[in-house]
Amino acid sequence: MSVEKQVAAHYGRSGSEKPLLDALRAAGKDVDRLTTADLAPVDEFHLGWRAATVGFGKALAFPSGAHVLDIGSGIGGPARYLAETFGVTVTGIDLTPEYVALADALTRRVGLADRVAFREANALALPFDDASFDGAYNIHVAMNIADKVKLIAETLVAETRRVPKTGATFGIYDVMRVAVGDLPYPLPWALTGETSFVEPSAAYRQWLGAAGFTIVSERDRSAEVKEIVRANRERLEREGSSALGPHTLMGPGWAERSANAGKALQQGLIAPVEIIARAA
Repeated sequence: MSVEKQVAAHYGRSGSEKPLLDALRAAGKDVDRLTTADLAPVDEFHLGWRAATVGFGKALAFPSGAHVLDIGSGIGGPARYLAETFGVTVTGIDLTPEYVALADALTRRVGLADRVAFREANALALPFDDASFDGAYNIHVAMNIADKVKLIAETLVAETRRVPKTGATFGIYDVMRVAVGDLPYPLPWALTGETSFVEPSAAYRQWLGAAGFTIVSERDRSAEVKEIVRANRERLEREGSSALGPHTLMGPGWAERSANAGKALQQGLIAPVEIIARAA
């Protein structure tokens, strides 16, 4: 089985709408009048969750009206947040058909279908004409892509529609390698090392530069994420588990995978790093 098919299968097990709606009802949400805030506990799978999306959105600084590409959009949480908060239009792509269907369904439920759309596609073969977008970003995606050089080159040609004088923005928020050492699998993005390709930020900078990008900023968000993890752990001990969280879709195996990611973060093996670049 190809890496792409393994990745799609890894996430596709959790792409059903019914358990999510059941959990939302159990949490007291009106599933016929959902908001993006209602979905935030379950549609943000990356380290730092919604807080990280908020910070990333500010760093991206896409202008209102821009059409941007979300590479590896999952069930659409960040895309919906950016559209609602910054007035952009977002096209999201994902390898997992179940996620694409669920992302579309949730987007309709929160009334953003006129500004956010999703389609099944491979980041290494983007199905768009050159210069189709004003900007692009990915969140916790490249850890599943071995050929990151091609990913960045594909993005470069896809994101430069109506490029402003300062250049179109490409943002990356990924788990990156900090130190040499064995990662404790399973992890949220991979059950084994066969589909995990975690690289250091220096490699990203090299690839971006070779593809014609200028690095604007780089930020290690480890301290913020560790604080969020600590606060979540205290809340769990105080209030017990919630019906809403990444485990809602990812299932009972999520606890071990999340704990392993936290362990790798605490051991200094990995870090959630944000890089903002512009097309030269």
